Amino acid sequence: MYDPSGPGRLLFGFFAAMAETERENIRESILEGLDAAARKGNHGGRPPVITDDMLHTVLRRRANGETVEDIQPDLLIPTGRRKGQHPSLSSIYRALAGHEKTQAYPEAVETAHADFATLQQRDRSPE
Repeated sequence: MYDPSGPGRLLFGFFAAMAETERENIRESILEGLDAAARKGNHGGRPPVITDDMLHTVLRRRANGETVEDIQPDLLIPTGRRKGQHPSLSSIYRALAGHEKTQAYPEAVETAHADFATLQQRDRSPE
């Protein structure tokens, strides 16, 4: 039971400080683990539905005049929970929009890659 007078307040403050310290330790451990996994090339999250090969297939076939609706039944998702199924039309259109962004701003993509490489070099260098 919480007693707001003297000893109760002191005990409550002590437990609050200990809980805060433990929470910070957990957070730091999680961030270190995520960083170590990223350096090994493991990134969390879902696997992509539209792979680079699928995107190139869609781009090539669209250049030949086919519609996305005609192309979609020929594509299969290679990994994940929906492995072996066809991607949705919205996934294909989203991948196409992302591709168009990278084509519209190639210098931004190059800058991002350079910044990422710099960060990786900095993380790998001994201190």
